[in-house]
Amino acid sequence: MVARVPKARDEIRWMGPIATAATLTLLCADAGAQQLARASLADLSLEELSNVEVTSVSPRAERLSDAAASIYVITADDIRRSGVTSLPEALRLAPNLSVARVSTPGYVITARGFASSAGNKLLVLIDGRSVYTPLFSGVFWDVQDVMLEDIERIEVISGPGSTLWGVNAVNGVINIITRSARDTQGGLATLGSGNQETEGALRYGNALGANAAWRVYAKHFDRDSSRTLAGTAKDDSLQASRVGFRADWGGGARDQFSAQGNAYRGEEGQPPPGTIATGAVFPLGKISLSGANLVSRWTRALATSSDLTLLAYYDRTERIVRPQFSETLDIVDVQVQYTSPPTPMHALFWGAEYRASRDRLVNSDIVAFLPARLSQKWISAFVQDDVSLLDNLRFSAGARLERNDYTGNEFLPSGRLAWKVAPDHLLWLSATRTVRAPSRLDHDTFVPGTPPFLLIGGPDVRSEIAKVYELGYRGRPWSRISFSLTVFHADYDHLRTQEFRLNPTVVFFANGMEGKEDGVETWGTVDVMRGWRLSAGYSKLHRSLELKPGSVDTAALATVGSDPAQRWTLRSSHDLPGQVEFDAIVRHASALANPRVPGYVAVDVRLGWSPRSDLELSVAGQNLFDPGHGEFTNAATRSELGRTVFFRVLGRF
Repeated sequence: MVARVPKARDEIRWMGPIATAATLTLLCADAGAQQLARASLADLSLEELSNVEVTSVSPRAERLSDAAASIYVITADDIRRSGVTSLPEALRLAPNLSVARVSTPGYVITARGFASSAGNKLLVLIDGRSVYTPLFSGVFWDVQDVMLEDIERIEVISGPGSTLWGVNAVNGVINIITRSARDTQGGLATLGSGNQETEGALRYGNALGANAAWRVYAKHFDRDSSRTLAGTAKDDSLQASRVGFRADWGGGARDQFSAQGNAYRGEEGQPPPGTIATGAVFPLGKISLSGANLVSRWTRALATSSDLTLLAYYDRTERIVRPQFSETLDIVDVQVQYTSPPTPMHALFWGAEYRASRDRLVNSDIVAFLPARLSQKWISAFVQDDVSLLDNLRFSAGARLERNDYTGNEFLPSGRLAWKVAPDHLLWLSATRTVRAPSRLDHDTFVPGTPPFLLIGGPDVRSEIAKVYELGYRGRPWSRISFSLTVFHADYDHLRTQEFRLNPTVVFFANGMEGKEDGVETWGTVDVMRGWRLSAGYSKLHRSLELKPGSVDTAALATVGSDPAQRWTLRSSHDLPGQVEFDAIVRHASALANPRVPGYVAVDVRLGWSPRSDLELSVAGQNLFDPGHGEFTNAATRSELGRTVFFRVLGRF
């Protein structure tokens, strides 16, 4: 029998929303009424959405309707109306991403497949700061967090973005952009509680003279452990606190400067090896998480209709995973980008980046990264020319040269052709060569942590290569309908495998696999009537892999990239009378083959009410008609995601 969580704790948790609602109601009643930052669907037309400026496809800001890439924009209002409580859950709103929850803190997030716990072919940026770790070229999603209310938009590109962003932007780029301090003036408080988590956040901002503004914030959340299909608790709870600031200054029309920083500390449970499958207990400590970062950006508009941007950041992360290893990682990154004066036919951009890391690991008898202390650097430069062939025909050619310590120089060229068939219709095609450079996991991993070793890393491992070809359409066939469609083909080479040799018998990482991938991704939006919008998305993926001569890693053919062949979503956002909002999302992912994970359909619903302009109450439910489903890993250990309900109250003062 599985022990039941004490009923008293459940009662305390469910009393939380009542108390917090009362507190914020009194708080807002005493404060001066300010307008809640709530955009009505009636005020956000499809034409305005298509004119949103994006910065992830080209070195310059351009309208979404002109961007020659498979890009989807998650708006601030999308996030608010979804009722989600974390950044990974907000990314489910992008139809060109696959999001699978592995545990309470763990997610596998990919674009165009190759899903794994490493997730090493997707680049993620938060206000220009890359959050992929050189340890495994992936993202630790348990520490990626911001105040969701501060997000301006999330630009999601499926497909390569290596010319602009560098290696590891192989299958996609997620660019999370927060609001300037000028747009977050006054106070904001939010409190929420449900049957799986509680959270609270406080933010305050103000002007600093005529040209500057600042804000500070603090937040904390506590998420419960998940359970397996057998009802066994996994001991994977997550608690974390975070504080941060942002300041923006505009020195007249020429200069814009911003500085922001964050610091966090948390801990998460660690399911002991063997506990789920055998019932054996191996006591492990909590995983300790902490870190801090500082980002600054300066942009100067030059007299010649050109501009210069300088971005610099420092990022420190600390992770203690008992008893396997602990890591302290420091990263410094400096980037410069220049936009030359445009001519009638050309717009030339160039940039350079220097990135350095200092990695300090404490190894164990279980696993080791050798050398334990390592400093690395990455140096790159890119150039891109946008050529206007005709008034409605544009060609972009660019290339980046990037050097890393493992494989030396990597050449990353791309070309894009965009044809504006009509003002509301864009056809585009592209060809790109991109790479995923080796990480410490590929090159420096040794198992066990002391000799004699069974795994000796990958002394000769090389970069994984992808050549990607895309054809896409974006437009508004009718005033109330927007539509996007992309078909793509990719050729992969030198994919990572595990090989072995005799005398002595050891396993090592190599590049013994290749393959092809074809797919389609599409989404559209319909304004059914004033205040009611429907959105839908669909993607289909087919991949074929094969081993290269000499490779013996047959397991890789079945386990590399356990991805759903099909996914679809349907979302409805409806403004009802009396300042009431009703939002519903139905999402489906087809079954995974290895390990076997059944397909699922989940329904998420949110009901929001704004009794005053400065107060919002909402209740959101996830997986409402599903007693439980898994999304990744094998049946014995995977988390079963069941029904959750979350109450939130948000006030401004």
